[in-house]
Amino acid sequence: MTQPPSYPTPPAGGPPPTAGGFAPQPGPHPHGYAAPPQYAPPGYAPPQFHGGPPRPLAAPPTLTPGGQPLASFSDRLLAMLLDAAVFMVVGLVLAVPAAIIFLVVVAPDLALFASDGSIREPDYLRELLLPLIWIDLGIIVISLVLAYVYYVEMMFKTGQTFGKKMMKLRIVPLDPTRSLDRRAAAKRFLVQQFSGFVPGLSYLDGLWQLWDKPWQQCLHDKFAGTVVVKVSQ
Repeated sequence: MTQPPSYPTPPAGGPPPTAGGFAPQPGPHPHGYAAPPQYAPPGYAPPQFHGGPPRPLAAPPTLTPGGQPLASFSDRLLAMLLDAAVFMVVGLVLAVPAAIIFLVVVAPDLALFASDGSIREPDYLRELLLPLIWIDLGIIVISLVLAYVYYVEMMFKTGQTFGKKMMKLRIVPLDPTRSLDRRAAAKRFLVQQFSGFVPGLSYLDGLWQLWDKPWQQCLHDKFAGTVVVKVSQ
């Protein structure tokens, strides 16, 4: 009887037989040799998928010594504009009684005719200019009192004005062991009001936070020892 031909057993990890052998199937093999590479036509390259260049990660916000994130310049600017809108409405409300006082009290004294029908020359200094000055001073005093109540008495209890509440901001002491009190709130208020009387100082005060490191404080923040942080409500 004729014996079937025998084939040499390939060594472990060696190449497949070259003559009269068989092509190994993909997958694990008991004899330990590697499967042949898959066929690819000449010039073929598998498709590559690119998601574009990696996006730079946003820098985390700077935290205060108490661990709260500092407010951004844009948020503080919008909060200030909202507070300014509140006082614009207050100014309009104050202007109505001022106009009524002018029409009822001041305007009749500017009549060009005396009671007997003769032409008179008004005393513009006493009858017009001085009353207008007193009316303006009254508006300024009332506005300052309302601003003090708004920025000091109301704000220091919660650390928020209307604008800061809308933008979810809060004023807190830089020292985390302290709490915001009336004295710190009054310091911030006085610096803000004083800067309005010096040309350009109010802009410098507000823009100071752009280059102040690391706490992004305005000048009134530095004077009062406070910072503005972002809160959840």
